[in-house]
Amino acid sequence: MPTHEWLLGRATMRYQRELRESQWLAPKHLHALQQKKLTQLFAHAASNTSFYRDRFAEHQFDIQADDPASQITNLPLLDKQTIRDHCEDMVWSQSPGGVYAYHTGGSSGEPLKFYIDKRRQAYDQAARMRSHEWFDVHVGDRELYLWGSPIEHTRTDTVKRIRDWITHHRLIDAFEMSPGRMDTYLDTLERFQPACIYGYPSSIALLAERGIEQGRTVTLPGLKAIFVTGEICYPHHRHTISEYFSAPVTNGYGSREAGFIAHECPEGNLHVTSENVFVEIIRHGQRVPDGEAGEIVVTHLDAYGMPMIRYQTGDIGKLKPGRCTCGRGLPMMDVVEGRTTDFLYLPDGSIKHALSIIYPLRELSGVKQFRVLQQADYSVTIDVVSENRKACVTREAVARSVLPVLGDEVDLQVDLVDRIPVTRSGKFHYVTSKVSLPTISIQQDARSDG
Repeated sequence: MPTHEWLLGRATMRYQRELRESQWLAPKHLHALQQKKLTQLFAHAASNTSFYRDRFAEHQFDIQADDPASQITNLPLLDKQTIRDHCEDMVWSQSPGGVYAYHTGGSSGEPLKFYIDKRRQAYDQAARMRSHEWFDVHVGDRELYLWGSPIEHTRTDTVKRIRDWITHHRLIDAFEMSPGRMDTYLDTLERFQPACIYGYPSSIALLAERGIEQGRTVTLPGLKAIFVTGEICYPHHRHTISEYFSAPVTNGYGSREAGFIAHECPEGNLHVTSENVFVEIIRHGQRVPDGEAGEIVVTHLDAYGMPMIRYQTGDIGKLKPGRCTCGRGLPMMDVVEGRTTDFLYLPDGSIKHALSIIYPLRELSGVKQFRVLQQADYSVTIDVVSENRKACVTREAVARSVLPVLGDEVDLQVDLVDRIPVTRSGKFHYVTSKVSLPTISIQQDARSDG
């Protein structure tokens, strides 16, 4: 891993050493560190981005305030539409090492484009490595990923093998979860003998359920923890995973745009990575006291390539009062409601994570919004809203983009629509499946048990 990060020009290992020490600071000292980094971020954003220079001037914002954590409430919240409208004006063009474009979804179903620099990449990675150390998993230990990423699918097999060899990582595809493929994954686990598993809780639970249904046990004496992230970790998922793999399940909370926000310690508390992110809980436009729920708003203290100041995550949570018995001074939080995902089911028994179809649709030129609905007979309908008349996407282009996911056996209908209404709950679900599979009895029983 040190070699890997050095080759990428990132100071990850130095940041990891800093975070290893700072986690034990008293809360007041961590708050002082946040105050200092907020002031530095404000000065940087004002000097190097036209968007924040104009925003600060419009709201008469004092970037040198004595209490920047309180002063920040004078700024409006940063929503996804504002980022779409002003993205290029928010970027620091002289960022060392350049910036890298990322895409993610929004609560309206409209993809969001933003940029990340090497500094933020390194701090996020260092925070993740620190959370692994909490469970005695260290740099160089074997880590198996049950994950699905468009980045991974576009790299050559040779590059992947070299990277995996250097870092002791192994990737298995969470987007391909057919019964036969899951049996192969269990074989891979036993051969690879990882110290930890990292992935989507729904996919890891599905793999565990497959092992239980087959009456198969896996022998992983060196497995120390299973790190789950990317979506809500339901209690029944946590129970199934922990029981089957005989290892603790630890939950992480974050997002591509907001960064590595919090991770669960061995005592079961979710700790904010307060050296890198400043978290506010907002309800009706006002910051609420610790213990009260509201929208999670994040300022990434080390996102210099494209500052994210008071970014609305769309998730609901609360900051918890007090200090954890683990001894760390990092604040504690709960995520009350976050991202949910679904699966698509194919007639041949394959199970596809929602992201397997979200990624190609999100990357398709001309697509502004989309929604995928699978009926009980396995047929799929995709509603698509074009960006504008000049960038009109075609039905044929949409069908081609999802063919590798759905194959030829699924009836597909693509509808070009003017708008996609939001559900009554206000939550947007990219993918919804109405397929009922009676063979997945363990998952259904767990859900009925609450």
